[in-house]
Amino acid sequence: MAWRNLWRHQRRTWLTVGAMVFSNVLLVFMVSLQFGSYQMMIDNTLKAYTGHIQIQRPGYLDKPRIRDSIPNILSLTEKLRTDLPGNRFAARGMAFALASSKQRSYGIQIIGVQPKYEAGVSSIPGLMTEGHYLSSMNAEQIVIGGALARNLHIKTGDELTLLGSGRDGSIAAGVVTVAGIFNSGISELDRSIAEIPLGYFQNLFDMQGQGHSITVVTRDLDNVAPLKTRLEHTLKHDPGMPEPLAVLDWDQLEPGLKQAIQADMTSAWFMYGILIILVAFSVMNTQLMSVLERTREFGIMMALGLKPARLAGLVMTETTLMAGLGLGIGLCLGLILTWYMSVAGFSYPGMEQMAERFNLPDRMYPSISLLSMSLGPGIIFIASLLAALYPSLRLWMLKPVTAMRAA
Repeated sequence: MAWRNLWRHQRRTWLTVGAMVFSNVLLVFMVSLQFGSYQMMIDNTLKAYTGHIQIQRPGYLDKPRIRDSIPNILSLTEKLRTDLPGNRFAARGMAFALASSKQRSYGIQIIGVQPKYEAGVSSIPGLMTEGHYLSSMNAEQIVIGGALARNLHIKTGDELTLLGSGRDGSIAAGVVTVAGIFNSGISELDRSIAEIPLGYFQNLFDMQGQGHSITVVTRDLDNVAPLKTRLEHTLKHDPGMPEPLAVLDWDQLEPGLKQAIQADMTSAWFMYGILIILVAFSVMNTQLMSVLERTREFGIMMALGLKPARLAGLVMTETTLMAGLGLGIGLCLGLILTWYMSVAGFSYPGMEQMAERFNLPDRMYPSISLLSMSLGPGIIFIASLLAALYPSLRLWMLKPVTAMRAA
């Protein structure tokens, strides 16, 4: 009976179902696009320098000190690389120094890296705009950001004098040649950090084979949590470790990134909420009109002994069928559209030039998942049922005699 009642006014029913279908398709695509853009945002941010996971001494992230280092860092990194294949590991050392050219001096962060493996955990080696990346572990070379090069008034081939403090408190001083200049698109990196080979870093700062962090990059974000657990288990049972090391994932390394994603999601769902409310009011209007024009019919049915609860259930069943129809069609169309875009991708004008400059993907790809497929349509389905409560509750107050007198 509920299904038959839906088609008494086919145009009205299809208009309401059409609104649901359009909203479901839009929500499926937009939510999937958001998830895909967030994944791209996270990957691009972490790929620049941070990595998915970092292994450090406890407390080093909050208060980095040169003496809080990891012993035998190269052998530990190689062991992890062997024990956990399919993931990329690179050891690093970090210190602060005064970098002086012939004209200016600036305080910068010096990063000691493994030239052979750094490209696997960072995009900086692929962002050289001048010169080349570091050549070997012990080369007296340095690569710096474009902003820092402008501030120091230097170019590739020039020499920089580094002056800092070694791990044992001694003075660390050295002269390095600028091998390359990079532009990451992140101003903080471009003006404040420089990279030198880890072997030379250890000699310069008297590290005695030690380093400060091991950066880890895995295949995708879904593997971060299980990999972190495996790393914690491996390091905990390593007899060569005098004390446990901290294993930090990207949430802990880049808390601002997660907050930015949450803020963007909140603002987006504000707009989605307006769309869902409009659909809910459309459903309520359709069902309220249906109830009002059948008032006499409902009065006769109640006079024959049908209880108001059964009539209310009839209206809710009609709404459920209508919402289910909109959900099914909308979900199928939304899945087709999202799947096509996830394979072909798309870009907006100017995106390719920006991607080429900053070593980013030149197309965006929606991320298809059970959550992105069901979240929007599920909320619209529930909102439609809630919207039908008011027309259904009117039937509880309906008097048979008054209803049968209705025109």
